[in-house]
Amino acid sequence: MRRILIPLIFGILGCAILINLGLWQLRRLDEKEGLLARIQAGIEAPAVPLPAAVDPSMKYLPVTVSGTTTGAEIDVLSGSKEQGGGYQIVSRFITDDGRAILLDRGFVPQELRHAERGPTRLSVRGNLHWPDEKGSATPEPNLDENIWFARDVPAMAKALDTEPILVVARFVEGDAQGVEPIPVAIEGIPNNHLSYAVQWFMIAATWAGMTVALIWRIRQRKY
Repeated sequence: MRRILIPLIFGILGCAILINLGLWQLRRLDEKEGLLARIQAGIEAPAVPLPAAVDPSMKYLPVTVSGTTTGAEIDVLSGSKEQGGGYQIVSRFITDDGRAILLDRGFVPQELRHAERGPTRLSVRGNLHWPDEKGSATPEPNLDENIWFARDVPAMAKALDTEPILVVARFVEGDAQGVEPIPVAIEGIPNNHLSYAVQWFMIAATWAGMTVALIWRIRQRKY
């Protein structure tokens, strides 16, 4: 019995720690799902006119804006399995009360990138957004070709001479000029806690199996 006591203790302690890590991830999953539900409810709330003062604490706020694009735009490299490669069109937009803001009008396929998109009047319902897309490995924009690799609100606002405000269109009235809106959605927000929990439980099962195997081998030894 003394020979198996220490392996048994380590086995029980290890399994307890690993199982608790898995249970913690399940609790985090519940919290994250609650957060995502609140974000989704905020995204789908009734839209309000664009506030006079805007800051990142208003992320996802549904707003309405009316005005005119100027023809100046930023093309952000984008794509999906359904649509293939293309670009998200972020336009300089002058609201009816004279404010210059960024309007993410949506997606165009590769072949429509250079289509004519002159000034056009639009009424938009969308959401305020500050995308967290630029990482340490993200290339700097190719300003000569007007190709950007992430939506960086302060940098885009500087490039198009606007307020650092981005409205992502959900519904557009007017001549959309072939641009298909890509509304803000929670699908892009990572929620990997279930997979992490499964991994911890699998490691716990492996640890338990190894402990049983070790104890069996100890008991088989002959002296």
